Amino acid sequence: MLKIRLMGTKNDIKWFSRILERNKKVNVLQISEPYANKGTNRYYRVYAEVERETEKVQ
Repeated sequence: MLKIRLMGTKNDIKWFSRILERNKKVNVLQISEPYANKGTNRYYRVYAEVERETEKVQ
């Protein structure tokens, strides 16, 4: 499992979060709510937990 911090504008974070969620090789476990960065009201951060998608054995 990886813990990733994404930082940027809310729109940029939403854009990249959708890319992560659509990627079939990545299983997104959780994405936190946005936290405002100190000293600015434009940039935020979110924390994501992801893991590799395991191949299903038939």
